[in-house]
Amino acid sequence: MPSEQHLIVRIREAVATVVLNRPERHNAFDDTLIKALTRTLEDLERDHRVRALVLTGAGKSFSAGADIHWMQCMATYTREENQRDALGLARLMDILYRFAKPTIARVHGAAVGGGVGLVAACDIALAAPAARFCLSEVRLGLIPAAIAPYVIGAMGARQARRYFTTAERFDAREAQRIGLVHEVAEDEADLDTRIEALLQGLRHNGPQAMQAAKALVRDVAGRPIDEPLIRDTADRIARLRVGEEGQEGLTAFLEKRDPQWCSAATD
Repeated sequence: MPSEQHLIVRIREAVATVVLNRPERHNAFDDTLIKALTRTLEDLERDHRVRALVLTGAGKSFSAGADIHWMQCMATYTREENQRDALGLARLMDILYRFAKPTIARVHGAAVGGGVGLVAACDIALAAPAARFCLSEVRLGLIPAAIAPYVIGAMGARQARRYFTTAERFDAREAQRIGLVHEVAEDEADLDTRIEALLQGLRHNGPQAMQAAKALVRDVAGRPIDEPLIRDTADRIARLRVGEEGQEGLTAFLEKRDPQWCSAATD
């Protein structure tokens, strides 16, 4: 897959690594980067070679959020033009959140504003010890609206009310404590080691099952435990049990061998 101007995309052993590539701007968003990342995610979701995705940034930062020059341009837009522009970012976040395959955020340096949104929209987030986070929109008289559903989902409403309104900077350990990241590595080398260990584990899991598991969380979270939910969850597992992947997984377990998808992940 060819790299976009502001992105580097590598595919190896069923893993797509997407690198935000504006290091001179600390990987800040503009409309070009938003469109490029949206197209790339859509392409990678359709790519049958890809079973997992790692999102990271080039240079010193993960992502500094919105590019200040781009924001200056938006200040001259009409309300309708601003709404169309904001929808582009909102749709990018939703595409990442709903990406069918497992996603991992590799966070180093600064993650600010929309950069925090990218972290929250990924399934798994690991951070270097020097990573720093900030939801700084109110400092500019704005709010983190497009990223709010994903950030609130990750850290919870109580923590979001604090960090949305104070614009405090917080470190990787605090990000882990409040649920924005899952793990803090010992250093950047350990960060890559931990991510590779996660990816190795993902290669042993059924690709369709992982997609179904992600959909299960999205669809079940927040719903009341009632008869429709009970029937829905029973139907989901029944379909997988009789499906080709489920049959292969159960057979491989009983025969004490790796399922076929393990070898396919390293081809």
